[in-house]
Amino acid sequence: MTWSRARASSEDAESVRQAEPERDAAACARIYAPYVTDSVASFEQHAPDAAEMARRIAETSRTHPWLVLERDGTIAGFAYGGPHRARAAYRWAADVSVYVDREHQGSGAGRTLYAELLERLRVQGIYTVCAGITLPNPASVALHESFGFALVGVYRAIGFKAGAWRDVGWWQLALRPPDDRPDEPSAPAQRSGE
Repeated sequence: MTWSRARASSEDAESVRQAEPERDAAACARIYAPYVTDSVASFEQHAPDAAEMARRIAETSRTHPWLVLERDGTIAGFAYGGPHRARAAYRWAADVSVYVDREHQGSGAGRTLYAELLERLRVQGIYTVCAGITLPNPASVALHESFGFALVGVYRAIGFKAGAWRDVGWWQLALRPPDDRPDEPSAPAQRSGE
């Protein structure tokens, strides 16, 4: 298991941990805001504030991991899983997302977060993860495909943002082979000390 990645160096300490609503909400809100206001990566119209982000972290963390990557005491990005759909038969599938601070893009932060998130979801009993990506987004597509995600379809002109209709591609990854008697997914696993 990868659980918490740490690079021991006096100049560049790095760790991935479970997000804490009060501690990490403001940083997550700050990182996420440009994805809402300056791009079409998120279909939200208004960036959530720290209070709303704290609520989301707390709610998501009841059933799925919400992780932050901390570098030298600063949150460089976050990633989380969530239910793919509400109906019971989908409980072995999760949607995943990753957001990286602009200053840390291209530094491997997204890859570090996803490696940890996917492993935690696998251990939790999730079989399949899905990611929706507003197109075009070559960097996000490359990240997902580097983990083995495969394109399974495109919703054409599904969302209207920034004056145009946007396509969303859906990528899927099997975390484990399907079987006839899947165990119920467990609560999100946490590393000792988190």
